[in-house]
Amino acid sequence: MQLLPWLQDANDAFNTLLNRQQVAHAYLIGLDAGYGGETLALMLAKASLCSQVGVSAACGFCKACQLIEANSHPDFYKIEADGAQIKVDQIRTLCQKLTTTAQQGGRRVAVILNCERLNQASANALLKTLEEPGKDTILFLQANTPSRLMATISSRCQRIQVKLPSRVDVKSWLSDELKASDDYSWCLPVVGGPLAIVSAIESGRYQSLLDFRKGWIQSLSSAQLCASLQNVNEKQVSDAIKVLYLVLHRKLVKDQAMDPLIRASIAVFAAKVMQQETRLSVMPTVNTLGLFEGIVREYTQLLDH
Repeated sequence: MQLLPWLQDANDAFNTLLNRQQVAHAYLIGLDAGYGGETLALMLAKASLCSQVGVSAACGFCKACQLIEANSHPDFYKIEADGAQIKVDQIRTLCQKLTTTAQQGGRRVAVILNCERLNQASANALLKTLEEPGKDTILFLQANTPSRLMATISSRCQRIQVKLPSRVDVKSWLSDELKASDDYSWCLPVVGGPLAIVSAIESGRYQSLLDFRKGWIQSLSSAQLCASLQNVNEKQVSDAIKVLYLVLHRKLVKDQAMDPLIRASIAVFAAKVMQQETRLSVMPTVNTLGLFEGIVREYTQLLDH
């Protein structure tokens, strides 16, 4: 498990507390998985169980580390959403296990990934453990969107602070990681983090994003929806609209000589586009062709005024 450079400070700060035996019983890592939130949570959990933890990481060689690497450590628990939610039975089972004696004689450690998916019942079930943790117990809660986590949960956790990398840092990291000079960082707002960009490249999603960008540029300039945007499926609509927003934003940044009234109109239009993207999640069906044709038509009318 390789540590990402922007996670180093947070990792070192926690390991310092660990070596001083000053760790709290619960930590919230409010960092998207695309930026390494899950990676950090699992690394800190591993360090918490390591019997020979160093200044900056678990040793990787002791029995505890070997058990974790083999996914068989009896005192380590990982909880992920069962479908769209983390269900109450998952948390009740976890809390019950955390009350038992550690089989390896050290700490009991739990990681709850994407913890904003706790529903009301599962969050309430977790509260008692957060308020009255067992001895030598540490919980790591990782949230992609910490603002969606119930305040009663987040207020009972210490925060692991991570300074997000700049786009320049991301571009540099991607260049080293992918051994390529292309600037993949442009799609950062769409996919949600540098790790997600790597995944998008491997899965073919990135090529679709490039096609959307080219398609929107062509469509907006010609006032006709191009062929590449006429057969976008419902699963890709969100990506396509987010890419459109980036195209509009880039136009505003690049064209400094633009008429101020048109600039203001495009900015309002871009905001409206993103509001549309937000509404997609609650729409039962999406007429993609009609939606995209309407977008091109409205943009064209905006420029004609």
